[in-house]
Amino acid sequence: MLQTLHIKNFALIEHLHIEFSNSLSTITGETGAGKSILLGALGLVLGNRADLTSLKDKEQKCVVEAHFKIGDYNLQEFFSENDMDYDDVTIIRREILPSGKSRAFVNDSPVNLQELQQLGNFLIDIHSQQQTRELSDEAYQMQILDAIAGNRDILAAYKQQLSAYKSVQAELRKLQEQKEALSKEQDYNAFLLQELLSANLKSGEQEEMEQKLEKLSNVEFIKESIARALAIANEEQVGVAQNLKEIKASLQKISGISGEYNAFYERVSSLLIEFDDIAGELSQNFEKLSDDPEELERVNQKLQLIYSLQKKHSVATVEELLAIQEALDGKALLAGDIDSAIEKLAMESGKHKAQADDTAALLHEQRQRAIPVLTEKVTAILSQLGMPNARFNFEVKTADTYYANGKDIMSLLFSANKGTDFGLLKKVASGGEMSRIMLAVKAVLAEYSKLPTIIFDEIDTGVSGEIANKMGDIMKGMSRGMQVFAITHLPQIASKGEQHYKVFKTTQGETTVSELKLLTKEERVREIAEMLSGKDISDSALNHARALLN
Repeated sequence: MLQTLHIKNFALIEHLHIEFSNSLSTITGETGAGKSILLGALGLVLGNRADLTSLKDKEQKCVVEAHFKIGDYNLQEFFSENDMDYDDVTIIRREILPSGKSRAFVNDSPVNLQELQQLGNFLIDIHSQQQTRELSDEAYQMQILDAIAGNRDILAAYKQQLSAYKSVQAELRKLQEQKEALSKEQDYNAFLLQELLSANLKSGEQEEMEQKLEKLSNVEFIKESIARALAIANEEQVGVAQNLKEIKASLQKISGISGEYNAFYERVSSLLIEFDDIAGELSQNFEKLSDDPEELERVNQKLQLIYSLQKKHSVATVEELLAIQEALDGKALLAGDIDSAIEKLAMESGKHKAQADDTAALLHEQRQRAIPVLTEKVTAILSQLGMPNARFNFEVKTADTYYANGKDIMSLLFSANKGTDFGLLKKVASGGEMSRIMLAVKAVLAEYSKLPTIIFDEIDTGVSGEIANKMGDIMKGMSRGMQVFAITHLPQIASKGEQHYKVFKTTQGETTVSELKLLTKEERVREIAEMLSGKDISDSALNHARALLN
């Protein structure tokens, strides 16, 4: 419930601090006195957007602060999920700075407007003419029926099941799209893979083949060069080998004189051994050299194949081609994996669908049971409100579509008078009838669920006399289990409040200010008398006012 409201520098309000009771409070005042301003300020703490036009003094910030007693609302989980500090008496503060920047706080912790709006839905239900029009909305009608049916837990289970089903369905569609894309590429990928496999590529093969091609293409030149080298090395009289042997023999003669000459001798001996090995290997290599046109052709073809594949796949090495080959092979395996994953998800989807179907069927059954209860209670209240022949026909049919609240489609048909046919509520009910129907619905809902504080903003539009008196009684009855505010122009309703506030304007110098005052017993008599007879209050009006209050 709303305990206190503090407003500073908002519209025509300079400063206002007021406390409220937990029962029925009525608010009256002349048209334009500021009742809408009061609702606008309250709307700020519920998350409505604001701008600089909200500031009375453009140089000062606007502050609206409300204290709510929420111990009975079971909101601990909501506060935890939104990382807010919970307190049984929660303070919501909204500030609008002269710069236009807006700030919101819940128990002194900063929050964004979305979080504030979500919290506000649990705290206050402002019933305006706009919300009366919501009664024509199928989703709102279904909410009413679900409240009477006690479907809260079943709806929560259905929403979880539907969310799981939609999530799996989305994943399934994604895999099916992947499979379709892979299928389109499958033949071409298979061709590319087979082409690479047939090439029988090996890492480092390109460099090896290029060296082999160079060697085979220059066999004669190589043979000539090696033969010349061997001739110089092994010539009998002046060959390099013979000269090295003579050098070795000369150094051997002096190697024993000192370590220095022995070192020269050892080095030349090693050099001669190495030179003999080189000459021997060159000789063996020379013997192996021969023209091999077939091998030359084979190496050339393999290299041309490698170059062609590299150009085709826009790469420069055999290693990159092997990586592409591995990726193509992986895609072939992926196609098989996707089939398995699709089969698994299809089974999971079927399970979630069956659960959602079962829960939707239970919701439908519960709603069908609640229809006669809701119809009987609402028509009974409407009878008190001057609509004794009002009749309702709830048509709830199951569709194939999954909606957020089940699989049902609902039509609310209404007839206000005997002998008239049923028609859609939004088409056949007048404004006054809609107001009375909404009040009746709210009164019934108050029996079945813990409603937040409710503010009826001129729900009495289009009614008067004894009907207004009955509306006041109904609101008073609702206030036994919840906090109710009624903004009204009718004395019959104003007289029902435990507390009576008056909104009025005063002029202070060159400034007009709106104020809200809690009326004393005598002030209340005069206010209601004025509502009955106008500014010139008669004795009969005063007596009538006292009678209403008593």
